[in-house]
Amino acid sequence: MEDLIAYFTNNKEIIFIVILMVFVGVEVIGNVPAVLHTPLMSGANAIHGVVIIGAILVMLDSSPDNYLALSLGTLAVFLGTLNVVGGFVVTDRMLDMFKKKK
Repeated sequence: MEDLIAYFTNNKEIIFIVILMVFVGVEVIGNVPAVLHTPLMSGANAIHGVVIIGAILVMLDSSPDNYLALSLGTLAVFLGTLNVVGGFVVTDRMLDMFKKKK
């Protein structure tokens, strides 16, 4: 318990920034019109390749016998890949709506 309190006191600036980011993100997303929500979300999902790279880097730094880190990293890579592919699929479908029909 003392380690947890020491962690929070040593990193209170970072924790404050993360909490502030959550509030700003909720406010920004809440004010996006419904017409723009799908294009923004598909683009954001496509950018989630950063999550995949981060998960791979975490898995590279973990020891081979740390099964928790490896399984969570594998899950993060899998879900991040689904998110990226889904973002590209939705973006492709939206772009198809603007093509001229023959």
